[in-house]
Amino acid sequence: MRESVQAEVLMSFLVSEELSFKIPVELRYETRDPYAVRMTFHLPGDAPVTWAFGRELLLDGINRPSGDGDVHIAPTEPEGLSDVSIRLQVGGDRALFRASAPPLVAFLDRTDKLVPLGQERTLGDFEDNLEAALGRILAEESAGPPAA
Repeated sequence: MRESVQAEVLMSFLVSEELSFKIPVELRYETRDPYAVRMTFHLPGDAPVTWAFGRELLLDGINRPSGDGDVHIAPTEPEGLSDVSIRLQVGGDRALFRASAPPLVAFLDRTDKLVPLGQERTLGDFEDNLEAALGRILAEESAGPPAA
């Protein structure tokens, strides 16, 4: 069984209203984390930056404004399959990207063939990995800070 789906799309990085440039963005979906998609942004002169957020958020954002917190995704036009605006925020810093919707829809369609939306919980490995990760986190918290 295939474990992941990948795609590369060109997105516009909107620096300001006057300045934007195209960058390659890698999209990745893995069955070991079936609720999330990852976008790795390859900005010129910087190390790649990866953001992970809900697959459902990306799907919803193609059709209507979606997202709370650090990730907001919205269509640029109210009707039809338009470009999609993706805003990422850390504190006061923001980055705005624009992507064509069809490649995002094609990527999401491939993820749905791998793990249908709503069927994520049926992956036993995910539940096992989640329990193991939570166990490690709780063990680290109970151990307290390392001695100096």
